[in-house]
Amino acid sequence: MSSLFLHPALANCRRLFLRNYEVMSNIGVHDFEKKAEQRVVFNVELFIPLADSTPMRDQLSEVVDYDFIRETIESRIAQGHVQLQETLCDEIARTLLAHPKVRAVQVSTQKPDIYPDCESVGVEVFQIKAA
Repeated sequence: MSSLFLHPALANCRRLFLRNYEVMSNIGVHDFEKKAEQRVVFNVELFIPLADSTPMRDQLSEVVDYDFIRETIESRIAQGHVQLQETLCDEIARTLLAHPKVRAVQVSTQKPDIYPDCESVGVEVFQIKAA
């Protein structure tokens, strides 16, 4: 278990996640990266208080929809080229964290096609909403 889950602000939270979501993106600082899209793999976790995510009527409107995560990523990718994975992660994390039910967010990006001798290179960010 990650020590992250021991943070007091995450007590009584549900963890919603999107794993290995692969999109084509215009990303990178090198000339070869600016000429074509490349694969970027996203992993996202949202921490939502149980009080804001426990359905009483078994209705989608009572929880945070997974589509929100995908649409946030798709919207940022549609805005065009970004140079750094750090920038991409930060922007997506900020947008996700702005949702009124989201208390904390963890976002990672990976570029799997950069080096032939490793699985991927990537960045991860974790943010908690100010109390």
